[in-house]
Amino acid sequence: MAVKIRLKRMGAKRNAFYRFVVADSRRAPDGRFIDELGYYNPTREPAEVKIEEEKALDWMAKGARPSDTVRALFRKAGIMEKFQQEK
Repeated sequence: MAVKIRLKRMGAKRNAFYRFVVADSRRAPDGRFIDELGYYNPTREPAEVKIEEEKALDWMAKGARPSDTVRALFRKAGIMEKFQQEK
């Protein structure tokens, strides 16, 4: 099973926010997921990001691959650097 860490869109029209979720790559983008890692709210100024670092690092150690957008947000939060150091 290929596991991805990706964003799940939530919220109202023109007022979106996103949740970081761990899901099977074959599922629909807003479909069923395995675990929730935090949220990202780009409508706030500055953008609000909350990530459970321990869960994210644990899932990546198990082989979950972040999407491009999630990888960029993890890099800003310093999670990708910690993951590279643990390897």
